[in-house]
Amino acid sequence: MAALKPLTAPDIRDAKRLVVKIGSALLVDRIHGLKLDWLGALALDVVEARRRGCDVVIVSSGSIALGRKVLGLGDGVLTLEQAQAAAAVGQIRLARAYEEVLAPHGITTGQVLVTLEDTTDRRRYLNSRATMETLLGFGVVPIVNENDTVATDEIRFGDNDRLAAQIAVTVGADHLILLSDVDGFYSANPKEDPTAQRFDLVEAITPEIEAMAGDPISGLSKGGMKTKLMAAKTAVAGGCAMAIMEGSTLRPLTALANGAARTWFVAQGDPQAARKRWINAMKPKGELHLDAGAVAALRAGKSLLPAGVRSVSGTFGRGEPVAILSPDGAVLGKGLVRYTAQEARAIAGHKSGEIEGILGYAGRAALVHRDDMVI
Repeated sequence: MAALKPLTAPDIRDAKRLVVKIGSALLVDRIHGLKLDWLGALALDVVEARRRGCDVVIVSSGSIALGRKVLGLGDGVLTLEQAQAAAAVGQIRLARAYEEVLAPHGITTGQVLVTLEDTTDRRRYLNSRATMETLLGFGVVPIVNENDTVATDEIRFGDNDRLAAQIAVTVGADHLILLSDVDGFYSANPKEDPTAQRFDLVEAITPEIEAMAGDPISGLSKGGMKTKLMAAKTAVAGGCAMAIMEGSTLRPLTALANGAARTWFVAQGDPQAARKRWINAMKPKGELHLDAGAVAALRAGKSLLPAGVRSVSGTFGRGEPVAILSPDGAVLGKGLVRYTAQEARAIAGHKSGEIEGILGYAGRAALVHRDDMVI
């Protein structure tokens, strides 16, 4: 029997879709505000990734840290209302800063603000995913942040490490990089235990690994090692490898490619396979009965258009799972539908160009997109 090939660390230069999370402490100085030199250097890393053909999404903290400085709120703990106000003031400055460092390189940026509900509600999840896919298709670099101006304690992510992992899974990224104030995952808190050892590669997040996570929190950021481990569990389950590295050096992504200290968490499969497993595990809320032409199109890798649907059964909302059936009633697969059951019945058998006339608004061409389908 051939020996098993040892796992090697991922190479960021192989990424086809990359999510980069930036902590507040890296981006904002308490006294001087935004660290423009560091941000300008990061922009060069983004430019290089785009030239390799890699899509880039940036999940950026910093809006509250910037806003509280402008509003003169000081270093104390903010009330929820103060944090929301600071976010409103800081977010516009944060978005403008990214635009100013990337626009000279011919890169367009877009602002995307999300809450936890946007990933837990399937309809809003699909809308967010479609928007992000469209932006990336146009070559835009989305700048994502939690919508702190409306988030409450009940719905907020609480830190952008977890948010970044959710975004990485949403967009099907194969690499997630957490730029932090620590250079990796340690067996114990290295600030308290001089014998703590950093892991170069974590193949599986075991109970022993979880027990090693402390919870150090810097002055500006909310996330500690526990939240980073939670982010890693989400990312790798979604087929996305994740790295934790110290990001204060100029051009940190270049440093990572050149062997900088870090910890890589190995992905479980690839993003597309993970997404298909997730869809396949869902219980269908309804059924779409297809004609022979639609069946052939799906087997050729196409999306399901309304014209190929003969009938619709069940009760379901947008984003909910449905079974896809052949003319003889055999189950071909499952998918997340982009219309409600009532809308699906109305447009079944019609061409996509007729949707607006039937529903009164310009809907999406596909009833079930191929990326949201398991055949």
